[in-house]
Amino acid sequence: MSRQAEADRPAAVWDPEQYGVFGDERARPFAELLARVDPAAPRRVADLGCGTGELTAALARRWPDAVIEAFDSSPEMIEKARARAIPGRLDFTVGDVRTWRPAEPVDLIVSNAVLQWVPEHVDLLPRWIGELAPGGRLAFQVPGNFDAPSHTLLRELCDTPRWRGRVGAPPRARPVLDPVGYLDLLTRHGYEADAWETTYAQVLHGEDAVLEWLKGTTLRPVLTALGPAETSEFLSDYGALLRAAYPPAPYGTVFPFRRVFVIAGRAGP
Repeated sequence: MSRQAEADRPAAVWDPEQYGVFGDERARPFAELLARVDPAAPRRVADLGCGTGELTAALARRWPDAVIEAFDSSPEMIEKARARAIPGRLDFTVGDVRTWRPAEPVDLIVSNAVLQWVPEHVDLLPRWIGELAPGGRLAFQVPGNFDAPSHTLLRELCDTPRWRGRVGAPPRARPVLDPVGYLDLLTRHGYEADAWETTYAQVLHGEDAVLEWLKGTTLRPVLTALGPAETSEFLSDYGALLRAAYPPAPYGTVFPFRRVFVIAGRAGP
């Protein structure tokens, strides 16, 4: 779930506790993705970019006979995830999704909210499908809200004289494709693909709710580059911009969140 170019991000970027503040909202796209996954009883499953493992555990519950290997590049995330390990069935390992190779073909590869942090993922996807067993599927979802105020305001703030050169890299403007782009990419490689998008009208609760959401993901590489005093100042500046862009209502703060979903595999039986 989670992440700057998977192997390049600093180890301390990811904070499992902050990431889990909105755990239910972050799990919703994963549930939608799995609802469209067809393999009735996969024997081997890989979860690439597993984060703290809550959603990987859902895979183990859905397919109790499957052997699941799960990877994330963050030692902090994997340390948290290992409490959910099941000997012989569910294993969590620190690893880089860009160099991952299974020991044998797998029936299902899942990647949840990871590939936006991997610039070369469009080259990885055809290779991953090549690692599937006959009838296997690759299922992934990525955020698609990089043109939203949350991200455009962050890029603009990072480029102001006060912050330029002081913060980590702001989110790239277009780190993912749209559904048509992924469908075209994979179909041109001879694979079948089902691609779609959903925009969730999320209602977040609490003070500065959108800022708190972004502190768990998008802001992590930026904040890692700052000391405590600068962090406080940056969050104050960014929080003011977010409050204007996402004004709270009596029932909470509406934060529209677009997600892109893809399920793909080899054509034929």
